[in-house]
Amino acid sequence: MKAWSRPEIPTLTPDPTLPRVHDSASGTALAVGAGDGPARMYVCGITPYDATHLGHANTYVAFDLLYRIWLDAGREVIYTQNVTDVDDPLLERAEATGVAWQDLAADQIALFRSDMEALRVVPPTHYVGAVESIDWVIAMVQRLIAAGLVYQVDDPEYPDWYFASTQAPTFGEVAHLDRAQALAIFGERGGDPDRPGKRDALDCLVWRLERPGEPAWDSSLGRGRPGWHIECSAIALHTLGEQFDVQGGGSDLVFPHHEMSAAEGTSLSGQPFARAFAHGGMVGYEGEKMSKSRGNLVLVSRLRAAGVDPMAIRLVLLAHHYRSDWEYTAADLDAAQARLLAWRGAVAAAAALPAGPTIATLRAALRDDLNAPQALAAVDAWAAASSAIDGDDVDAPADIAQALDALLGVRL
Repeated sequence: MKAWSRPEIPTLTPDPTLPRVHDSASGTALAVGAGDGPARMYVCGITPYDATHLGHANTYVAFDLLYRIWLDAGREVIYTQNVTDVDDPLLERAEATGVAWQDLAADQIALFRSDMEALRVVPPTHYVGAVESIDWVIAMVQRLIAAGLVYQVDDPEYPDWYFASTQAPTFGEVAHLDRAQALAIFGERGGDPDRPGKRDALDCLVWRLERPGEPAWDSSLGRGRPGWHIECSAIALHTLGEQFDVQGGGSDLVFPHHEMSAAEGTSLSGQPFARAFAHGGMVGYEGEKMSKSRGNLVLVSRLRAAGVDPMAIRLVLLAHHYRSDWEYTAADLDAAQARLLAWRGAVAAAAALPAGPTIATLRAALRDDLNAPQALAAVDAWAAASSAIDGDDVDAPADIAQALDALLGVRL
């Protein structure tokens, strides 16, 4: 699947210091991207039935910062993102709107691409749809069957294939939930704990056999389509190898999605799926989490259509630490637009205060668990001081502009 065009990123003199991110599995900050070879990252992508709201953008801008910091450290990066372009929510929306599911997916993927380009998010190396990963999923399920970890549910009409989650050696090591918590969240987030015929309520679907009117593909497992968690496992293993640096996404993916995907992957490789599991916070609007099911969406495309500068949208997101939960209001956008105006004024000046200390603070803040608010505050201070004092460094405005572009993805 085609991704979007890559923004031009200025090259700074590399700082080899590696970034640290909070690992949800261990609860500690870990340095990521060490070792031989490229830094490797997997970030879960969209289900393309309504893209792209600020909650989505918050996730992809956050991990764009990590990508940029790795580049700033002189590291090559291999980045994979999936698209769940066949799944129940997409099929349900297509049926409700009278649009073919393939057309709905194609339209929303195109919109997502345009939003990511506008926000200057670096595209993934591998941008892979669920549909095009089906052969990888089938091969992985077959290996899990051979390992005794996948079985057919006891259902004479639809004996779907399930992963025996609780039998996997590392199941539970990402989210650390007790069984009652896991069952409650599993039911809320796409699981089917009450389905009869399963060996355990927490077992998850890996291959759904064909139902009337649903898309399906021929396979040795029977004609059907992949489950959600196995999709990401298969794509990650195929494009990044048996272990990679960071598995990223929103905090609502910690369980069951990342727990299940990691357990499936580790069951085959025998080693941790990802070295760190990093998760962004939830963005709210009008008192509730922003979500498609609630319909309380602030869409990037609508803000752009209303004439909002995409760099102001990016600054709205960067003003909040990526792991924090926060609620969007019009004041966020007003503050971001004022900040953008102040920064543009400062870098348009003939001279300013020296850039070196501010760039060093930028780098240190972003390497410390992607602390974008601290980075923004450093630039605010530089811009305010430069306007209040006659700085005489003629190179500083251009140096700051280049660093903002390279590190924060904000082009002035």
